[in-house]
Amino acid sequence: MKKDIHPQEYRLVAFKDMSNGHVFLTRSTVDTKETEVVDGVEYPVYKLEISNTSHPFYTGKTKLVDTAGRVDKFMNRYGKHMENRKK
Repeated sequence: MKKDIHPQEYRLVAFKDMSNGHVFLTRSTVDTKETEVVDGVEYPVYKLEISNTSHPFYTGKTKLVDTAGRVDKFMNRYGKHMENRKK
């Protein structure tokens, strides 16, 4: 095994799920520029798009996340063809 390949500067970091606001603390070496106060203590914060509290596999709920308007683009492009098939 190689020696001295793992970082030594682990610190507590707040990971924040941006879809539901859930915050959890864990030790990490991730580089962050922002901070957030959790339980009266200021921690560096790393923002996540999805975590186990919002992922459909863990929550058991299916949720359509359309951040880039993909459904609207599809309907604009192919919506007329879909209506013609129904007739």
